[in-house]
Amino acid sequence: MKSNQLRWTIYLVVLIVVVTVAIVLSLSVGEINIPFRELPQIFSQKDSMEYGVLFYIRIPRTLLGFAVGGSLSLAGAILQGIYRNPLVEPYTLGISGGASLGVTFVLVAGLQLAHILILPLAGFIGAFITIFLVYTLSIRNRELNVNRMLLIGVMISFISSSLMMFLMSITSADNIHGIVFWMMGSLNESNQTLIAIMVVISLLSLGASYLFVMPLNALRLGEERAKHLGVNSNVIIRILFIITSLLTGAAISVAGVIGFVGLVIPHIVRLWVGGDYRIMLIASFLSGSVFLLICDVIARTIISPNELPIGVITGIVGGIMFILLLSKSRKRSKTLS
Repeated sequence: MKSNQLRWTIYLVVLIVVVTVAIVLSLSVGEINIPFRELPQIFSQKDSMEYGVLFYIRIPRTLLGFAVGGSLSLAGAILQGIYRNPLVEPYTLGISGGASLGVTFVLVAGLQLAHILILPLAGFIGAFITIFLVYTLSIRNRELNVNRMLLIGVMISFISSSLMMFLMSITSADNIHGIVFWMMGSLNESNQTLIAIMVVISLLSLGASYLFVMPLNALRLGEERAKHLGVNSNVIIRILFIITSLLTGAAISVAGVIGFVGLVIPHIVRLWVGGDYRIMLIASFLSGSVFLLICDVIARTIISPNELPIGVITGIVGGIMFILLLSKSRKRSKTLS
């Protein structure tokens, strides 16, 4: 036990250092480079251009990247534990499809000018309508069927995508551009209230998930064995599903659809720190934050002064990382056999 605690402490220290480096990098690098040594001085120079860049662009963007990356990775870690499947991610359940459909409807209907919060609110409502449908349709004889939930989520995702394509086919080219750009993800949100809400939701959900660490470890053995260990798996799965849905819905509504974070990062973390959720949850959260912050730095510097949608970078980097992981695991299994 003491050896595990020492090892986990080392992991956490390493992750905290890496997160700090990623945050400093996010604040320093961009179209206007700000040496990290000058950051403390800039905080006192309120009339300087660098101060405006930091406080109105980069600090909000960094906070949002930290919260969204951590939320998606945490949700992926929890869902992969519930389903006992490393290929499950938050978007598998159709949540991104529902959110995208909500935003598409608002853009096609021309309601985006009504209020600055209308787009994120539409995404959040679309995500939670999807969650409600998946949850309701997955219950049979008052029992929540996990495999049925997964299949229904995939089907609802396909239906949402089809409805989106229908709406896009009957709208203007300008609206199509806005829909596609939102679907590729962005950390350009300027509303400080939304960013603050996202940060609070991510941290509170991380704390709430730690109340279910032992049930999550028990669920790794299967639902039946977990029940024998005294875990009310139906109730636990429902609560965890609500937590992951809140995390995913909030992240999508603020930053758009950012793929691969909830799939690849928990998988890598599990290989690194092990499957014990006492370390897995916090390690996944911090690793997801680091991944998204670094991808954001790449997205806004690789073709500077222009900027790529962050979903493009996470898709490319995450896909390559996942393929490499699969290749290594396959070679390892051949060696053992």
